Amino acid sequence: MQGTVFAPRGAFHGCPPPRPGSFKFKPSAGDQALFTSLYNALAQQLPREPMEWRRSYGRAPKMIHLEANFVQFKEELLPREGNKALLTFPFLHIYWTDCCDTEVYKASVKDDMLRWQSTLRHHGTQDWLIVVVETDGKKKNKTNLLPRTSIMDKIRNDFCNKQSDRCVALADPLKDSSRSQESWSSFLTKLRTLLLMSFTKNLGRFEDDMRTMREKRTEPGWSFCDYFMVQEELAFVFEMLQQFEDALVQYDELDALFTQYVLNFGAGDGANWLGSFCQPVRSWNGLVLRRPIDMEKRELIQCRDASLLDLRSYLFSRQCTLLIFLQRPWEVTQRALELLHNCVQELRLLEVSVLQGALDCWVFLSCLEVLHRIEGCCDRAQLEANFSHTVGLWTYATEKLKSLGELCGLVSEKGPDSEDLNRTVDLLAGLGTERPETANSLQSPYKKLKEALSSVEAFEKHYLDLSHAAMEMYRAIGRMRSARLVGKSLAEFYMRKGEPQSAALFLQDSLKSYVAEGWTLQITHTRKQVADCQKQLGQTEDYLQTSALLASDANLTDEERKHFCQEILAFASQTSSGQAALSMSAFAQLRELRFRPATAVLHVGSALQLELCLCSLMPVPVHLEQLSASVLFTMEQPGQKIPYGSLQRRPSHGIAGLSPDGVVLFPATSPSGVPSLGLASAPPTLELSEIQDRSPSDNALNSTGVVCKNVHLLLRRQDSSTSMEMPGAGSASAAAVAMEDGMQQLKTLDVTLLPGNNIVHFTSQKAGTYTLRQLCATVGRVQFLLPHIYPVVQYEVYSQEPQLTIEPLSENLLAGLPQKVKFSIVTGHYTLKKGEALQLSNTESMPILHTHTCSAQILSSTGELVGENTLSIHSSEKVTSISLPPTLPYHTLLFHLEVLCHIPTSPARPESERLTNGEVRYRTKSHVCHNSGMASVDQKVSVDCPWSIYSTLISLTFYIPFKAKYSLLSAGKRKYIQVFLQNVSETNFRLDNQSLTQRQPTPTLELSSLNAKAQQVILVHSKQSVFCLWEVKWKTDPPACLQFSFSASFAPSDVPGAELKPYVYDFQLERVSTLYSVRAEIRPGSGEQHCRTGALCGLEVSITRLTEPSDAERDDEETTETEGLRTTKLMYEVVDNSSNWAVCGKSSGLVSMPVAASATHKVQMELMPLFAGHLPFPSIKVLKYLPHNATPAIQPDTDSCLENDNLSLLDKGLDDQADTASLRSRGSVHSLGSCDQPQQPAPRVLPMPRLEPFAPGQVFNCSRGRQVLVLPAADDHILEVNAT
Repeated sequence: MQGTVFAPRGAFHGCPPPRPGSFKFKPSAGDQALFTSLYNALAQQLPREPMEWRRSYGRAPKMIHLEANFVQFKEELLPREGNKALLTFPFLHIYWTDCCDTEVYKASVKDDMLRWQSTLRHHGTQDWLIVVVETDGKKKNKTNLLPRTSIMDKIRNDFCNKQSDRCVALADPLKDSSRSQESWSSFLTKLRTLLLMSFTKNLGRFEDDMRTMREKRTEPGWSFCDYFMVQEELAFVFEMLQQFEDALVQYDELDALFTQYVLNFGAGDGANWLGSFCQPVRSWNGLVLRRPIDMEKRELIQCRDASLLDLRSYLFSRQCTLLIFLQRPWEVTQRALELLHNCVQELRLLEVSVLQGALDCWVFLSCLEVLHRIEGCCDRAQLEANFSHTVGLWTYATEKLKSLGELCGLVSEKGPDSEDLNRTVDLLAGLGTERPETANSLQSPYKKLKEALSSVEAFEKHYLDLSHAAMEMYRAIGRMRSARLVGKSLAEFYMRKGEPQSAALFLQDSLKSYVAEGWTLQITHTRKQVADCQKQLGQTEDYLQTSALLASDANLTDEERKHFCQEILAFASQTSSGQAALSMSAFAQLRELRFRPATAVLHVGSALQLELCLCSLMPVPVHLEQLSASVLFTMEQPGQKIPYGSLQRRPSHGIAGLSPDGVVLFPATSPSGVPSLGLASAPPTLELSEIQDRSPSDNALNSTGVVCKNVHLLLRRQDSSTSMEMPGAGSASAAAVAMEDGMQQLKTLDVTLLPGNNIVHFTSQKAGTYTLRQLCATVGRVQFLLPHIYPVVQYEVYSQEPQLTIEPLSENLLAGLPQKVKFSIVTGHYTLKKGEALQLSNTESMPILHTHTCSAQILSSTGELVGENTLSIHSSEKVTSISLPPTLPYHTLLFHLEVLCHIPTSPARPESERLTNGEVRYRTKSHVCHNSGMASVDQKVSVDCPWSIYSTLISLTFYIPFKAKYSLLSAGKRKYIQVFLQNVSETNFRLDNQSLTQRQPTPTLELSSLNAKAQQVILVHSKQSVFCLWEVKWKTDPPACLQFSFSASFAPSDVPGAELKPYVYDFQLERVSTLYSVRAEIRPGSGEQHCRTGALCGLEVSITRLTEPSDAERDDEETTETEGLRTTKLMYEVVDNSSNWAVCGKSSGLVSMPVAASATHKVQMELMPLFAGHLPFPSIKVLKYLPHNATPAIQPDTDSCLENDNLSLLDKGLDDQADTASLRSRGSVHSLGSCDQPQQPAPRVLPMPRLEPFAPGQVFNCSRGRQVLVLPAADDHILEVNAT
C-alpha cells in the first residue's frame, strides 16, 4: 500500500452464537480490508487451543474453546444503559491498522482512534485492543519511513500509557516464516486471554445483577417471569460453552425457587405474581420434549400469560434437554415422575380450576412423551437394561388411562351414554391440535389418547397394551409383586366388563413363557387346559382358535387332532348368526405366490392371474365356501405417464424377493406358534455333549454327565412382545384378527383344501395399484384370517395417459441448419381416430421444414412394429397441422420432422472487452471468465393434442456452431477491423461470402477489404478459426459510434450441394480516432556510438496531438484555458517490466498538452541498460490526468507535484493494486505534496487527483516493437547477452 493512506473504514462487534459448543463474542475496528485479509486465518486458528477458565467463588477451573464472531462496528450495537442482555453483548473491541507512516498516522489514523475510544468510553466499554500489522511490502517501498517501533511507541504514548499490553504488533501474519509464526502465535494467545478476561468480568457482573434482582423478590412489583428470563439467559450462555452441568443448575434453582413459593402459598404466605399462575387450565396437551426450546411456552412466560402447567412443561423440557446432553436419560424419567405427582399437588395448593379428567389427560400424554423421548436417545438394549427407571411411567400412564376410561364410560358393560360423550368431547377439545413434530408419527401420544377415547374397543386395546407392557417390565426386573398388582387391576377391568378370565390369564402367562422358550410338549399340554377353561367360560372364538392350534399340532394323536377339527366344523355348520374370526396361522400357511405375467404390471384390459400355494394344517379335507384376498386399492395418480418401453424394465415395487419368473416365497412357521428352525427368530437347538470324570491314578470312571455348550443362547431372555403377538400365546382376540375396513377383495368360491399344499387362482382388472393385505378363508360361520401378508406384495393395473415427446435425433441440435427431431406419441388409454391431428404453432425464429407427406410407424406396447402409415402435413401462416393415422390404445406412434432455428444476431461486445492491437484490456473478475463452448438458444413449441384441451409446451435447445469476436487495430491514424470467427461445433463447414457492412451507412466512411480478392470457399474444420480484415477510411471526422454487421454463408462440408445458410454478427465501435502518437528515441551517451551496459543513455519521448478534438471528445477531456491557449493535462510513465533497463531519476510526470493538431511535447530522461544485446524499448504509458474538482485549502506546489513519482497510483482501489504495481518506478514513493523537508500537519487532507486511461486506439505507440543495440562494457570478462 505504498503512497496510499488507509483511513479507518469501520469497526466490529461480537456476540454469542446460536448453537452450543462455540463462544462467539468478537470485536474490531480499523482497516476493514486489512482485517478481511486476516479473517480466515484468525477465525480458524483462534478456537484450536483450549483456554483454562477460572471463575470466582472457588469454582473449579474448566477448559473451553473460544470461537469469535466478527461484525462491523456500529455505535447502535453498543450496550445501552440498563441493558442486561448477555447473549448480544460485545466483549472485546479491536482496532486494526497497518499504518507505518508517521504523517499518515498524525493526519488520519490518530484522529480515528480517538473517535473510536471516545465512543467506547461514552458507553462505558474498557475492553479494547489495538493491533498494528507490519508488512514487508510497505517497508520496501517506504524508504523515508520510521521503524515500526516508532509507530508502536506513538500509539502506546497516545493511548496505552497505563495499559501497554493493549497494543500488540503483528509481523507479516500472511507469510510462512518463523518470525511471522511466532508473532501470530503470541497474538492469538494475547487475544484469547483478553477475550476470556472480558467474558469472565462481564459474566460476573451479569451474575451480580441477577443476584441483586433475586434479592428484590420480596418487593412489590417483582415478577418471577422477568427473573426467569434473566437467569435462563445465563443458562443459555453455559449451554453454548458446553457447560451443561452449570446450565442445569440454573434451571434447578428456578425450579426450587418456584416450588418454594408454591409451598409458601399453600401455607398462607402468597406472592402477588403467583396470581397469574392461578388462572384456570384451558389446555392440557402434555409435555413437549421433541424441541430444544419450546418457543410458544417461552413467549407465554415472557408475556406473563403462562399457566402453571405451561411453566412446569417448559422448565422440565429444558432440564430434559440438558440431562440428555449430559448422557443422563434415566434421571429424566425419575424427575418426570416427581414432576407429574408434584404438579397435581401444586394445582390443588393454588386452587386452580381444572376440568375433571384434564389432569389425567395431561399426565398420560406427558408419560408417553417422556418415554418416547428416552426411546429416541437410547437403543433397545439400554431400554431393556433400565426398565426399573421407565416402568413407573408406564404404570402411571396405565392408571390415568383407566381413570379416563371410567370417567368417560368406556369400561362399563353398557358403554358410554350422552353425558359421557359430552365429557369426552370436552377433554379432547383441551388437547388442541397435534404438534407438527408428531403429526407424521403413527404412535404419537396425541393419537393414542384420541384413539383410546374414541371407542370402547380402541380404549380396551390401548389399555391392554399398556397393562401388559408394564407387567412384562416388572417381570423383567424381578418385581413380581408389582406385576401381580397390575394383573389385579387388569382383572378388575375384566370383571367390570363382564368377562371373567382370571383362570385363563394365569394359564396364558405360563403358555407365553413356554412359547418363548420353545417347549413344544408343554405348549401342547397347557393349550389343552386353556381350551377346557375357555369352553367353560363361553369364550367361543378363543376356544375355536385354541382348537385350531391343537388340530394342527403334530404332538397329538390323529384322533385328538380330528376331534378339535370337528369342534371347529360343528360350530361353522350352525345356522345361528355371528361369525368367528380366527387366525389362519394354525389353519393354513401361505407358502408361495406366483404372478402371471411375471412383471406384476399390466394395463387395463389384460388379465392378471395370481396363484397362491396354501398348505393346509388340518388333519381332514376342509371345504371352503370362499377364499378371499383383501387388497388395498390405490387409485392411479392423475397425469401419471408411463413412457414407451418402460413396462419391460419397470420394477415391481414393494415385492421383496420377487424372482424373475414372478414367484414370491413366504417364510414358514410352526403351527404351534413356535418359529420353525432355520429362521432368524427361532431359538437355537440344544448342543449337548457328554462329560466324564475319571480317576488320575487308574483312569477309573468316577462320574458322568451331560453339558450344554450353548447355554448362553438358550437362557437369554426373549422379547415379551414377540410372545404376545403369537397366536398360540393366549387368547386370539377379535381385534387382533379383524378384517380391515374399506378393502377390496379377490374371491374364489367353493374351494376344498386337502391336507398339504393346495393351488388357488385369482384374477384382477380395475386400474390402480393393489397391495395384498389379508387372506381370509370362510368355513360357514368361521373366518380364518391372515391379518398381515409379509413380505409386502403389490401388483399394478395401470391406465396410462396419452403422452407426446419431442426429442432430437442427434446429440446436439445446431442452429442455422435443418435438423431432424423425433415425435413420439404413446396413446395410453386413448384411441386415435381418423381425422385427428396435431396442431403445432409456427414461430419466426424456428420454422418447421416439411414435405406434404412423411412416414409414421405404429408400435405395440411390447415394441413390435404393427404398421406404417403416411402422414399428411398442412401448414399455414401460424399453425402446422399433422394428420395422425388411427391408432389403438397402448400403442406408440413415431415420425420425424425437420426444423430450422435461425441464429440470433450477436449482441455488441461491451467496450471493456474489445480488443486493440491484439491486447485485452484489464477486466474485473466478473468479466474475465468466459464459456469456451457453444452458446445455446431455447425454442419453445406449442402443440395442441386431440386428447387434451390444453396446449403442450415443449422446449428444444439449439447450439450456435460459431463464436465471433472483433478487434480494433491501429497504425497511426489508420484503423483496421479484424473479425475472428471460430467453429466451436463438432461439424466441418464450408464458409463463403464474408463481408462487413455498416448497419447505418455513413457516406464519409469506407470499408476496404484486405482479404483474398478472389471469392473462394473456405473449409473450416471443427475448433478451427478464420480471421478477416478490413481497413476503415473516412473523409471527415467519424461519428462517435459506428455500428457494423459481419455476415457469412456456411453449409456442412460433408453434404455436397447443401444450401448455404447465413450467419450475421453485429457489433459497434466508439471513439476510434487516434488522438495522440508516442514516439521514443534512445541515444548513447556523449562520445559513444552505441549504448553500453552500465552506461547512461538518453531517452527522448515525444507526445504529439494528431487531431483536433471532436465535440464528444471535448466533453470527455478536462481542459484549462490560459491566455487564450486551451491545454489538457496528460500523465506519462516509463516502465520496464522485463528488467532490461534501469530508469534513473523520475519515471513519470505531468505534461500540459495544447488542444491543437500537431502539438508536440518532448520529455527527456536517462536510462541505464542492464544487459547486452538487442533490447526492446521500455513501455511508455499515457493517461488522462483529471484534477480534483474541489479547491484545496492549501494549494500544492506545481513543481512538487510534477517531480513526484507516485502520480500513477492516485485514486487506485485495493483491487487495482496488481495493475499499479507495473507503474511504480525504481525510485522512492512519497505521498502527494511531500518533499524531503518535514512538513507540519495540514488542517485538511489534500484533494487527490485521479487518472483515467484512454479508450482503445486513441493513443498509438510508434516505438512498440523497436529494439536498440547494447554492447557490453569494455572491461567485462563474462558476457551476458539478452537474445530476443
